[in-house]
Amino acid sequence: MSRIYDEKLKDAGLLKIDWVSKRMPVLTNLSEYLKGKFSGVKISMSIHLEAKTAYLAKVLKLSGAEVAICSSNPLTAQDDVAAGLASLGVNVFARRGESETEHEENIESTLAINPDLVLDDGADLVVTMVRKHPNMKVLCATEETTSGLTRMRALAREGKLPCPVIAVNDAQSKYLFDNRYGTGQSSWDGIMRTTNLTVCGKTVVIGGYGWVGRGLAMRAKGLGARVVATEVNPIRAMEAYFDGCEVMEMKDAARIGDIFVTATGDINIIDGRHFDLLKDGAILCNAGHFDVEVSMAQLRNYAVSHREARNNIQEYMLSSGKKIYVLGEGRLVNLVCADGHPAEIMDLSFSLQSLSLLYGLENGKSLAKEVVPVPQKVDMDVARLKLESVGVKVDQLTEEQVRYLASWE
Repeated sequence: MSRIYDEKLKDAGLLKIDWVSKRMPVLTNLSEYLKGKFSGVKISMSIHLEAKTAYLAKVLKLSGAEVAICSSNPLTAQDDVAAGLASLGVNVFARRGESETEHEENIESTLAINPDLVLDDGADLVVTMVRKHPNMKVLCATEETTSGLTRMRALAREGKLPCPVIAVNDAQSKYLFDNRYGTGQSSWDGIMRTTNLTVCGKTVVIGGYGWVGRGLAMRAKGLGARVVATEVNPIRAMEAYFDGCEVMEMKDAARIGDIFVTATGDINIIDGRHFDLLKDGAILCNAGHFDVEVSMAQLRNYAVSHREARNNIQEYMLSSGKKIYVLGEGRLVNLVCADGHPAEIMDLSFSLQSLSLLYGLENGKSLAKEVVPVPQKVDMDVARLKLESVGVKVDQLTEEQVRYLASWE
């Protein structure tokens, strides 16, 4: 039933899945707890298809579920991992470099199992349900990303959300670690391995200072860069300032930046207003979910020529003779140009996902069709299990301390 690039790549993919499985102890331990709990349940997944996500799909299948999966981005599927996962009996519909038509077909194929549960990364499955399958009955969905929750909440405001959606992205065990440390490290991994350039001494401009932006700035400083942040939120701008970043408008940052990384979840962070202001040789990339933050359509129209300068690097020449370089076609630089977040980080996120899916299975009928939080107990349990896996112990409140905190006297 799978539709992949080449099944002969499976051995390489299975090795990748095995490598990460040994570095995701919480999810591995949970796999024993989950056995049989998803028996007879159909789960559709749209997520960047690489080794960590494949291991999550494997765990869900071993828990008894029928699983179908597609990639949440046309450029982020790893063909060897897709082949390896398909060989384990998961229905896989993905290849790297899908056309828009193929991408839509793969989403449709993933939904064709008529899922009981949906795991979304960017809300593509749920949005497709709303647009094309209004009668599809799904018990509950989970959402992995900030951008996806923006879409889910917009659907909820219009009364169009087809099922409850658990906001995995908003769990503390997710955004404090995945968004900040995961994206912070993996994006710079993608930038450095793709460009083969130093970061030290360069001016790095971070578009947006949310949790992802914080992580990007922190790692850039550690690599020796001068860091500039741009923001529209005055509180986040103040935080960037007190964190030691220079803060200014993008039109001013455009004139001085060497490397630009967008992380806002919004459109046109760098667009036609900025191209002529950029330095010759400026490097642009995106760490947000969708390829809309660097306006690629405007850049293509504005440039007099473009070519591939290096694998995953497009060179755009302006009429002035300036050259601008874009990594990964403006898509997620950490996944198009690298391997995504470290396994130890995704151990947290995917443990949250598996337990949230179980919560949705057990409680979906009683939940309203709106965006709901991950239960605090699940969030805390995942953090506790992660600490135990690395041999860290924390204090416990004494009975006297508990009484004191509950008292007004």
